[in-house]
Amino acid sequence: MKNTRNVLVDADACPNQIKKAILEISKSHEYKVFFIASYSHATDRYENIEWVLVDAEPEAVDLYIVNHTFEGNIVITQDHALASLLVSKGVYAISPRGKQYREEEMPSMLQSRHFAKKLRKAGQRTRGPSRFTDHDVKRFCEEFERILSQSDV
Repeated sequence: MKNTRNVLVDADACPNQIKKAILEISKSHEYKVFFIASYSHATDRYENIEWVLVDAEPEAVDLYIVNHTFEGNIVITQDHALASLLVSKGVYAISPRGKQYREEEMPSMLQSRHFAKKLRKAGQRTRGPSRFTDHDVKRFCEEFERILSQSDV
């Protein structure tokens, strides 16, 4: 898998609309797509992709992705902690909502994540993500296409 023309997807929490978009856009740029999921989450089947199934342990998907990505790879994930590990390796990390994670943003993102976790642990409620919309899909497709086109050069 040591190839810069790989897309790895943290598939456990990736919306189906985004999975389909990843396949369509990746194909036109000749990128190979790997969906990484725990055994308990792998339900969708698509042609021309490779599923990598890992144990159902809490961080198994993240560990697999960290250990199998290389500079220039592209990873789709919602996990800020995983993204922080990847961008420091020269990996493009993008959320299913089309936000490209950048190394200079990671400290504040991780601090906010930690603070929200502390609030929840103390019994307070925090807001979850807003409902996934067609606008999110469009934004993802535009950003993903931009990253792939930039990588093609």
